[in-house]
Amino acid sequence: MQRYRIMQSHYACVMAQPQKPQSATHRATDRPGDQSPFAMGLLLRRAHNRAAAELVRAMSPFGLELRHFAMLIVLADQGPTLQRDLVPAAGFDKAAVGRAIDDLERAGLVVREGVEGDRRVWMVKITDHGLEVFDEAHRLARPIADEMVAHLEPGEPELLMDLLTRYTHR
Repeated sequence: MQRYRIMQSHYACVMAQPQKPQSATHRATDRPGDQSPFAMGLLLRRAHNRAAAELVRAMSPFGLELRHFAMLIVLADQGPTLQRDLVPAAGFDKAAVGRAIDDLERAGLVVREGVEGDRRVWMVKITDHGLEVFDEAHRLARPIADEMVAHLEPGEPELLMDLLTRYTHR
């Protein structure tokens, strides 16, 4: 009985204490209208996941994944590139780049050549077949990309691209 009274007394004291006011800071919800400091990052992540899932359809006929396509983008744009320079350019770690280049080389989409004077360094080049596949994936991606923004108002897809470009290339 004594223990019951002690617990009852403790409970009454806890309940009588003033409640902390809710924080004025918006908490992340990852829902429309989220005003938290995390909202932009969460929205960008959702947008990336949606776009990636849709655009994989354009790459899948060629057995490509986003990691492969990221390498082809750099190689088609910059030309022959040191494998180590693909790490920051494509945004993947060293091991992921190595695995992706191995896959692309087996598929005949890239070739890797040693650099004279340093056997540890590899120059990666996109092949003619790799460029054909890259171009064909672009052709297949156009209607998918158009479909992804079809619900936006006229001019909004261009505005979205402008804003994202300015945000990511500052």
